[in-house]
Amino acid sequence: MRSRVTDRFQFYPLYLTRFVASLGFITLLTLLPNYIEQLGATGVVVGLFVTALGIGRTVALVPLGWAADRYDKRLLLLLSMLLSAISYGLFVFVDSSAGFILARILQGLGIVGTGIISLALVGELAAADERANQIGKYNSWRMAAGIIGTIGAGVLYDAFGFDPIFVVLVVLFVIALFGVWFLVEADDSAIEGFAFFELALNERILTVTSFRAQYAVSVTLVRNWVPIFVGVSVARGGLALSATAVGAVVATEKFTNMLGQPFMGRFSDRYGRGLFIAVGGGFYGLITFAIPLASSVGEGLRISVTLPVLGTVPDVFFVVLLLNGLLGFADSIREPASMALFADEGKGSGITSSIGIRGLVWRPGALLAPLLGGYLMDSVGMEWVFFIAGGTVLTGVLTFLGIISKRFGTDALARW
Repeated sequence: MRSRVTDRFQFYPLYLTRFVASLGFITLLTLLPNYIEQLGATGVVVGLFVTALGIGRTVALVPLGWAADRYDKRLLLLLSMLLSAISYGLFVFVDSSAGFILARILQGLGIVGTGIISLALVGELAAADERANQIGKYNSWRMAAGIIGTIGAGVLYDAFGFDPIFVVLVVLFVIALFGVWFLVEADDSAIEGFAFFELALNERILTVTSFRAQYAVSVTLVRNWVPIFVGVSVARGGLALSATAVGAVVATEKFTNMLGQPFMGRFSDRYGRGLFIAVGGGFYGLITFAIPLASSVGEGLRISVTLPVLGTVPDVFFVVLLLNGLLGFADSIREPASMALFADEGKGSGITSSIGIRGLVWRPGALLAPLLGGYLMDSVGMEWVFFIAGGTVLTGVLTFLGIISKRFGTDALARW
C-alpha cells in the first residue's frame, strides 16, 4: 500500500504539468494579435484562429475522459504531454493561416488531456480529507502560469520573436513529461462501461451543475469584460487606462486567486464543499455588482500616483485593482471545493469522466456569454454586463441552496 509520503512526491510533476500547460495556453492567447498581423488574417479566418482551440478541446473531452477511466491515466497523460510538446513545436514552423489553425487544434487536444487527466490523478492520489487542499495547490500553479505568461510572453516576443518562446515551452513540457514518467505510478484502476452516463445522473453532480451552468455565464462575462472596461474609452463606458494598467488589473485577479486556493481548499476539506461553493459564489456576485461603480468611488479618493512602468495612474485604477483582486479571492473560495466535489463523486466510478462533466457544463455559458456581453454593451451600456453577471451568479447560488435544502435538508451544506 502506498503511503501519503509516497503519494506526495507524485503531486509535484502533476503541478508542473499544470503550470506548463497553462503557460502554453496563456502565451498563445497573448501572442494571438501578433500572429493575426504576421499571417495577415482577416474576417472568418481570425475567428477560426480562436475557434480552432475550442474545436480541439470539445472533440477530445468525452473520449479522453472515458479512456482515462478505462485505461492507464498516467500513460494517457504522457501521450497528451507529448502531443502538447509537438503542437507548440509546430508553431515554430507556422507560415500560413492553415498551419496555425492545425497547430491550434492540436494544442486544444493536448490541453484537454493535460488538464483533466492531471487533475483526475491529483484527485485520485489525494485522501478525502485533503483533496480540496491539494487541488487548490494544483490550481495555484495554473494561476502562477497565467501571471508569468501574461507579462512574460509580450516581453520575450518583443526581444526575441516567436521561436525562442516555443522552444522554451517544448523544453518545459519534456521536463514535466520525464517528471511524470519517473515519479507518478501507473494507474491500475479500470472503470467498465461509460461513466459519463452514470455520473451525469448523480444527485450531487446534478445539484452543483444547477449552480455551475449559471456561474459559467457570470465568470465568462466578468473575465472578458473587466479588461474591456478598464481599457476602452470613456465614451464607450470604460475607464480609458493604459494597456499596462489593464495587464496589472488582470494579473491581480490571478494573484489573489493563486494565494487563496490552497488555504480555502484546506478549509473546505474541514467544513464542507457545498458551503464554500455557495459562499464563494455569493461573494463573487456581490463584488461584480460593484465594478461599474469604480469611477464614482475613485472620484471620491482624489489621488493620483506615479508608479514605475505604469506611470501616472488615476484614483480609479486602485479601485478597480482592489475589486478585481477581491474577485480572485472570491473565486479561490469556490474553485477547489467545486473541483474536489466532482472528484469525490467520481472516485472509484470514473473520476476523469466526472471532471469531464464539470467541463462540459461550463461550455454553453462560456460560448453564449460573450455574445450576450457584446449585445448588452452596445444596446444598454457596459454596466449592464456586470449587473447581469452579478445577478446570474446570485441566482445560481439561490438555485443551488434551494435544491440542497429540498433534496438533502437544510443542514446538508456542512456535510458536503
